[in-house]
Amino acid sequence: MSLSGHVLVVDDHEDLRENLRALIEGDFPAVRVSVVASGKAALEVARREGFSVALVDLKLPDTSGVDLIPRLREVVPSGEVLLVTGFATLDAAIGALRVGAFALLLKGFRPEELRATLEQALLKVALRKDRDALERRYRALFEAADVVVFALDGEGRVALANPKLRAMLGVEGDLMGQRFVDHVAEADRGRFGAALAAVREEPQELEITLGERLVRMNLSTEREGPEAGLVFGVGGDVTERRALARRIAQAEALATMGTLALGLAHEIRNPLNAAVLQLHVLGREVEREVREERRGSMRDRVQIVVGEIKRLSRLLSEFLELSRPRGLTYEPVVLGELVDAVVELHAEEAAQRGVRCLHAGDERVVVAGDREKLKQALINLVVNAIDATPGGGAVRISARATDHGALLSVEDDGAGIADEDLARLFDPFFTTKPGGTGLGLSIVRRVIEQHGGEVHVESAPGRGTTVQIVLPAGTGGG
Repeated sequence: MSLSGHVLVVDDHEDLRENLRALIEGDFPAVRVSVVASGKAALEVARREGFSVALVDLKLPDTSGVDLIPRLREVVPSGEVLLVTGFATLDAAIGALRVGAFALLLKGFRPEELRATLEQALLKVALRKDRDALERRYRALFEAADVVVFALDGEGRVALANPKLRAMLGVEGDLMGQRFVDHVAEADRGRFGAALAAVREEPQELEITLGERLVRMNLSTEREGPEAGLVFGVGGDVTERRALARRIAQAEALATMGTLALGLAHEIRNPLNAAVLQLHVLGREVEREVREERRGSMRDRVQIVVGEIKRLSRLLSEFLELSRPRGLTYEPVVLGELVDAVVELHAEEAAQRGVRCLHAGDERVVVAGDREKLKQALINLVVNAIDATPGGGAVRISARATDHGALLSVEDDGAGIADEDLARLFDPFFTTKPGGTGLGLSIVRRVIEQHGGEVHVESAPGRGTTVQIVLPAGTGGG
C-alpha cells in the first residue's frame, strides 16, 4: 500500500528538522513534509493545511510538546501525533499517551525505527479516512434509501431506524428504545414475534403491517462481533403492489364472469320468470281450492319460494351489472337530493327494524355523474348499514363538498368488521351476511371507479363501520 499524506515536523533544532525531512521524504516519496520551529507555527500550519502525522519535540521554545498535542488534535482530530524526546521516562510516556500521542520516540532513534513508527501512524490515518468515507457513504444511503431499515436489540427495542421507517410510522422524534412490536398491526404481532425467535437460527422473510402500510421484510441477526445479538431488518412497502395484484385478479375474474353471465342470463331468466308466474297461479288456486285452516301454511310456503326466486333474480342482476357494466350517462347530480331519495326509499324498512336513518350535509353539493348508478351504489351501502345496525341504533348519511370534489359518507352503529375481513370486503362473492350475495360492495366500487372516485372503509369490531365515497369535482359545488 503506497502511503501518502502530510507530515508536520515541530522542532527548534534546525539540523534535526532537516534531517527528519530528508529521512521521511526518502522513505515515503508520496508524503509531503512541512517543518516548523515552534508550537505557534505548528498550530498555524495545522489550521491552514492540516496534517496526517505530526512529529513534535517535547521541549519547544514557546510551549511543551505534551501541552501542544491536545491543541493539535483539536485542530485536526483525524491526525496522529508522535512525541520526540531525549528523556524517555515512564511518566513521560504515560503523560504523552494520556493526551493523545500515537507513540513516543527517543532521540537518537535509528532511521528504521522512525520509518516503522511513521508507517504505522500513516496507515492508521489512511484506514481511518477510508472508514469515515465508507461511513458517510453508507449513512447517506441509509438516510436516503426508499426502504425501511432498522435494528432491534435482544429485548426487541429499536437500536437503529432510518427516516423511511419513521415517516411510515408517522413518528417525528426518535424511535430509539421503543418496542418495535408496538408499531406492528395487532393481527401480525404473533407472526412477527415468531419470526424474531426463529431468526436466531436462520434469516426470516414475512409480510406485516407497520402503521397503515403493508411491508415485506427480511430479518437477519449477527452472531459474533460488537453487533452480536442485534436483529437487522430491511423491508419494502408493498401496499400498492398487493392492492394492484388483487385488482388485477379481480378484473380477470370479472372478465371470466362476464362471458359466463351473458351465456347463462337468458337460460336462467326465462325459467325464473316462468316460475314466478306459476307461483301466482298456484297462490290463486290455494285461495280457491284449499280449506281455510290450511291456507295460511301453504300461503307461507308459496311466499318463501317467491322470496327465494326474487333473491336469485337479484343475484343474477347484480352478477350482470358487475361483469358487464353499462356506460355512464353524465348529468349534474345534487348529492343531497340523492341521499334524501335513498333515505325515503328505505325509511319504512329501517323503522321496522328500530333503526334511525339520519341525513346531514350540504344539500347543494353537485357532481357530474350517472344518477341511477350513483343511487344504486348508495342504496347498496345504506342497505348494508341498516342490516348491520341493531334496534335503537342509527345510520348516518352525509354529503359535503371538499377541496377537490365531494364526499359521501355512510356510518352505522353496527358490530363492525374484523381486521381479517376488511381486506376482502370488495372481493366478489365475499360476504359476512347470511343470505348475502357478496356482490353489493363490488358493484359500489365498480360504479365509483367508473366515476373516477375512490371508496374507503373504516371499521373495527364493536365500533361500527364508516364507508366514504370520494368523488371528483363536477359541475358545481356548495
